[in-house]
Amino acid sequence: MQAPVVLLDACTLYPAALRDVLMRMALHGLILARWTDAIHDEWIEAVLRDRPDLSRAQLERTRQLMNLHAEDSLVTGHEKRIEKLDLPDSDDRHVLAAAIEAGADVLLTWNLRDFPQATLAAHGMTAETPDALLARLCEARRDQLLAVLREARSCLKNPPLTAAAYLETLRSQGLKRTCELLEAFLSEI
Repeated sequence: MQAPVVLLDACTLYPAALRDVLMRMALHGLILARWTDAIHDEWIEAVLRDRPDLSRAQLERTRQLMNLHAEDSLVTGHEKRIEKLDLPDSDDRHVLAAAIEAGADVLLTWNLRDFPQATLAAHGMTAETPDALLARLCEARRDQLLAVLREARSCLKNPPLTAAAYLETLRSQGLKRTCELLEAFLSEI
């Protein structure tokens, strides 16, 4: 199975545990992750609004590391497409423009209603939630996904989490179906 090109909407990069899983999936070749500087700006601003204990410098370092480690992740040149696109929320046009420019198979978002399937199909892509994508990968490439999750959990030191607690964290970030599928594999996470 060839790794899909996945444009990550800002809402999928906001929660740290989910962002970590998506990045590790990219590093392990499960997905080819794509984003723009504007998408980075959106998730960083949202985190700063909700987490005054974090600094802009910390999040900018995260941005730099993401851009450095996910090969060809930063999409540019998409701006020329924005004005030609029609979406329910015009503020989301830059996301679709970037997905088109990147040749994305999947536009990953929690806001499916903002990206009508008919509009995306015209550009050869679909919109999926992170839960749907991970559940699909759990069924198609379970061993690789388990390795990603095991690695992510093993890096948690403050505090370390049991596999069950780690799945609960992911569940709280919207990965309900994925966590249901993974509960039978706790010993491998």
